[in-house]
Amino acid sequence: MSTDRPSGSGETRTVVDLMLAEYQAIKEEQRARIGFRDNLLYVTLAAVTAVIAAAAQTRSATLLLALPPVCVVLGWTYVVNDEKISAIGGYVRSTLRPALAARVDGGSGAPELFGWETAHRSDARRTSRKKLQCLVDVATFCLVPLGGLAFFWSKEGNGGALLALSWAEAATVLGLAVQILLYAGFLGSSGPRPAAAPLGEGREAS
Repeated sequence: MSTDRPSGSGETRTVVDLMLAEYQAIKEEQRARIGFRDNLLYVTLAAVTAVIAAAAQTRSATLLLALPPVCVVLGWTYVVNDEKISAIGGYVRSTLRPALAARVDGGSGAPELFGWETAHRSDARRTSRKKLQCLVDVATFCLVPLGGLAFFWSKEGNGGALLALSWAEAATVLGLAVQILLYAGFLGSSGPRPAAAPLGEGREAS
């Protein structure tokens, strides 16, 4: 009998250590994704500025057709990273924290474990901030390339092939805008995973 307790205690300790190691690993991934995601906005602005400057310098509206593919690729990468950031936070709150709390002091430490994962969501201005961030995302990745296409359409002499390409690009940009709104939770559910927070919540995680 006396050998059973140390064995069980050791097994519990091993499980707890594994859970803490998992927490540290996924938080490192979350921090890396946050840095990469936020830098994408600056990369997008730099790329847009370069394309617009080249189009103005050469007086060629055709160069503006480069805006949609650049913004769509960078915008979708932004969305994917933001979804993963939010999913990590949701996993910690809904899966990892309860499982760990059940093994620590018989579950009495549940409210205190990883408190920041919940505390940062209690901000009274969180909803308005999420809406503003969604507006910034749509403007950066969608409205800017659509503005470039509108300027391209305003010019005369555009060939049929280029015109068809521009409309295809416009449809792609609009598709990205829909995805941004979906993942932000403004057009219904972003997916079947209940643990994942809506897009943009990872922005508040540390």
